[in-house]
Amino acid sequence: MKGRQSCSRIVHLFFALLFVQIFLSLGILAQERRPITLDDMGAIREVDEPQISPAGDWVAYTVGTIDWDEDEEITHLWMSSWDGKRSVPLTFGKHSESHPRWSPDGKWLAFLSSREEDDDIDQVWMLNHDGGEAQRLTDFKGSITEFEWSPDGKRLAIIARDEDLAKTNKDKSKEKDKPKNPKPRIIDRYYFKEDKSGYLGELRSHLYLFDVDGRSAELLTAKGFGETQPQWSPDGTRISFVSKQGTDGDRNRNYDLFVIDAKPSATARRVSPEQGVASEPEAQGPPRWSPDGKYIAYVQATDPKLLDYGAHHLAVIPSEGGEVRVLGGALDRNINKPVWSSDGNAIYALLEDDRTDSIQRIPLNGARGDSRTAKEGPLEPVTVGRREVTSFDISKDGHFIALVSTPDTPAEVFAVEKQNLRPLSAQNQELFSRLKLATTREISFPSKDGTTVNGFMVLPPDYHAGTKYPTLLRIHGGPVSQFNNEFDFEWQYFAAQGYVVVAANPRGSSGRGTAYSKAIFADWGNVDVQDVLGAVDYAVAQGIADPQRLGVGGWSYGGMLTNYTIASDTRFKAATSGAGISDILAGYGTDQYVRDYELELGYPWQNSEGWMKVSYPFFHADRIVTPTLFLCGDKDFNVPLQNSEQLYQALRSLGRDTKLIIYPGQFHQFTVPSYQQDRLLRYIEWYGKYLMPKKAN
Repeated sequence: MKGRQSCSRIVHLFFALLFVQIFLSLGILAQERRPITLDDMGAIREVDEPQISPAGDWVAYTVGTIDWDEDEEITHLWMSSWDGKRSVPLTFGKHSESHPRWSPDGKWLAFLSSREEDDDIDQVWMLNHDGGEAQRLTDFKGSITEFEWSPDGKRLAIIARDEDLAKTNKDKSKEKDKPKNPKPRIIDRYYFKEDKSGYLGELRSHLYLFDVDGRSAELLTAKGFGETQPQWSPDGTRISFVSKQGTDGDRNRNYDLFVIDAKPSATARRVSPEQGVASEPEAQGPPRWSPDGKYIAYVQATDPKLLDYGAHHLAVIPSEGGEVRVLGGALDRNINKPVWSSDGNAIYALLEDDRTDSIQRIPLNGARGDSRTAKEGPLEPVTVGRREVTSFDISKDGHFIALVSTPDTPAEVFAVEKQNLRPLSAQNQELFSRLKLATTREISFPSKDGTTVNGFMVLPPDYHAGTKYPTLLRIHGGPVSQFNNEFDFEWQYFAAQGYVVVAANPRGSSGRGTAYSKAIFADWGNVDVQDVLGAVDYAVAQGIADPQRLGVGGWSYGGMLTNYTIASDTRFKAATSGAGISDILAGYGTDQYVRDYELELGYPWQNSEGWMKVSYPFFHADRIVTPTLFLCGDKDFNVPLQNSEQLYQALRSLGRDTKLIIYPGQFHQFTVPSYQQDRLLRYIEWYGKYLMPKKAN
């Protein structure tokens, strides 16, 4: 009996020691979790462009990583099985790949790459699903930007740039290729400059028909226009595309939907009526054919007078032209990237709502979506929850995949099954298992006039209730955009440095309807300033933000609204203004927004008062006392460097504490990883100087 008791005690002791060891190991693991660092920016893998195979058994996608030796992001192709048990890289090396597209039989995966090209000219390559080396298919003189397989897999519809246009768009150029004295540049267009493209001439991108077996291409469209977003009809006899082929397309923002027979010498027919395709077709997704080829679904342009402030709606039109039916118009929300169900009785699309994008099914209660009789039913959510869906795809057998992010996780590919998400890719799982992230909360608060404004608050990883923290107000660009429930490295990095981050979606933002967006029409820097200040007031009232240690900053319109804010309120101790503008008149003719300016503000010589009104940060620069850091790329044609230089010069002349950082060779969005890191370091150094002064020994 004593032996049994002794044995029992030994067993109990063994398990007790085992449990202690387990708990200790768990504690050690917990301690090993650390706040995010600047180096993690280069370690995070960027997953994008998911495409499911026709049989639904494999999913291809791109994964972007940083090559620090070359100081650039390299994007390669990966593939995951539908059951999520296998994930394998498909391409390697120092050349990027993009735009993966499965052949209709699922045997081949075609993609774009500039491998073997000194001039970064993308061509179509083809990789056997079973393995082996990739084969180069095309040999165009200009870069290919888009392609789609024909239903029989024998041809490609290709969008390729004119040769010189491809060279113009390059980020880098070799000095040996530059003539000593280049020829003068001749400009005779109304809309004559654009970020990345530079000064615009008569060169365009065109639609070609490419024979896969014969390796031959034939031009389908006229040289005088540009085309994008080709899509094959289900029977392979026609191709739809988006283009501007009206009178002086430079003067309007409206694209049209065209259909052309898939054969040489065919004539394209405009299908869409006067109110055509949305002004940014790449963002809204390509028009899509119904399974029977009778109809095309597309994202309709808003009233031209509303510019980007109006909501985009889903439209269905007969493929031969005719009456348009607008679906979901009563929602007053943006609907993008439509895809037909296999039976033609519904359309799937992304719905943008307050701080989220989700996949919705729009039933068509008619004869297979007959646009003359269909009455759409209520939207049926395919994905739910406070997360961000940026793209999706559907296989022939109905397998559904989506690219999804949350405030705690970068975008990954998921299988969607009855509103449940099952991970297919896990590119960042190992890294994030070691990170202790900040906590992101959704917040709502009143603006000065009582309008409810929504946004986010990010608390440091070691946040302690009752402690007041230095707080950064971050402002998004656009202005017609919004902060979403997605991972934001910048927010996490600021929080890891001990800051609370507050981020508002002020009036002018999308996701809340047309009236909310157009509230700032021709009245920038008014109610939107009050809205973002409401976020700070909220954080102070909650006892979280230290009112004596407030910073503000943003990029693009975020930099612009920063300028408005510090010219309106002196509470901020530090500001960072990235690629912003304060003297709006200086933008006329020097940036890419001439169409928007003239529609919203009128001509400067006819409405000088309106132009001066929205330029108050510059013409009242003496009101600004906040130390301000300005940053911009020297090749930015979106919001050119001169705009940052102007307000910098004004503050310097006034004796204010200010600094200007110019990044060589960078456009509106930076592409060089070391510059992206440098920008974040500049933010932290500038904010830290004023919001976290060093304590005396």
